Amino acid sequence: MKIQGSSNIFELDTVAAFCRHAPVSIAASHEGPLSGLSYGIKDIYDIAGIPTAFGSPAWLNSHSIPTSTAAFVETLSNAGANLLGKTHTDELTYSILGMNAHYGTPINSHSPLRVPGGSSSGSAAAVAAGLVDFAIGSDTGGSVRAPASFCGIYGIRTTHGRISLKHARGLAKSFDALGWFAKDPNVLLQVGEILLNEKVSTVHKKPKYFLLKEAFQLAPEPIAEILKKEILTLLSKEVIEDISIAPEALSQWAENFRIIQASEIWEEHGQWAEQHLNEFGPGIKERFEIARSLDPNVIAAAKLEKIRIEKYLKQLLNNLGDENTEVILVMPSTGCIAPLLTSSPLELEQVRKQLFQLLCIAGLGGLPQVNIPICQYENAPLGVSLIANSQQDLFLLHAIKKFSIQQI
Repeated sequence: MKIQGSSNIFELDTVAAFCRHAPVSIAASHEGPLSGLSYGIKDIYDIAGIPTAFGSPAWLNSHSIPTSTAAFVETLSNAGANLLGKTHTDELTYSILGMNAHYGTPINSHSPLRVPGGSSSGSAAAVAAGLVDFAIGSDTGGSVRAPASFCGIYGIRTTHGRISLKHARGLAKSFDALGWFAKDPNVLLQVGEILLNEKVSTVHKKPKYFLLKEAFQLAPEPIAEILKKEILTLLSKEVIEDISIAPEALSQWAENFRIIQASEIWEEHGQWAEQHLNEFGPGIKERFEIARSLDPNVIAAAKLEKIRIEKYLKQLLNNLGDENTEVILVMPSTGCIAPLLTSSPLELEQVRKQLFQLLCIAGLGGLPQVNIPICQYENAPLGVSLIANSQQDLFLLHAIKKFSIQQI
């Protein structure tokens, strides 16, 4: 695996997706299943000899250059893929909109007046613009799923713990998961076979679909109706049932998620953050200050609730399936199109709160979820998601073939 110190991707990058502070390219070391495919990698993953900024100049300036490389980089190189560069992320990955006060906002090619979504903003923007065939991101609270929906591309969050995050900057250990984007669902699947070390030929069960009632109720009625119509049309030959998953409101689930995430962020980065809070951009500084002030008793209660929810979701999925079927939960990915770049801070915060009620489900359950670019609303992309049981990542990637969608 030969690491180059420069890349010509900057000459092609019209959407500000790639990190100029970390120029790197790695040519494929072997012919393989991914030969001819190019990719980008979110700037949280280490490559030996190349800076990792973690979306933060303060981090970049206070940490040494990595001496190790995330293992999946060699895996992809051995499979024939060519790395073209590192992609931008939200500051310390602690956001969902893709707006970085220091490095700027990558352009959403499908909706240039709207945010790309984050924190894997650069990876999503690079794929949407056709600069690479796929791109590696990460997903803690929706950092693959939200930008995939907003940018009109495919994206998967993998089962929590399924793929190693060694040599990656963590955000919240209970939720961090590797993910990736592609325009082509076949490419999404091909990458999955390599990174999951599993062949699609091993998938034998049939999908059994359920629409999540509470999730559709969170979306504005026109959007919910459009999504349901598209789903029922694409799955016209399937039996689809409605199901309720949350005895309590999803807003309560989202609050538990928020508390645990914030507490783990402070546990992981608080000591360093104390020294650099004044260097953080708007929103990020405030979130760290909130994380610092959380009551330990509130944190403990939230963690107990997460254990209950995770167990509940996995039991539900097991009970609904059988020896011949695997359950797939169908829901809006975001329940909204990407907000405008000109939105007020209050409007953006309202979007964040609504998003996390949907995005927290897979996070709390440690479950894989894939976004499908199903349609448009007001000329902006709108995605629907499929969630499967733990470790059913490749099954999920295989299932999206049922959704024979034209590119939006």
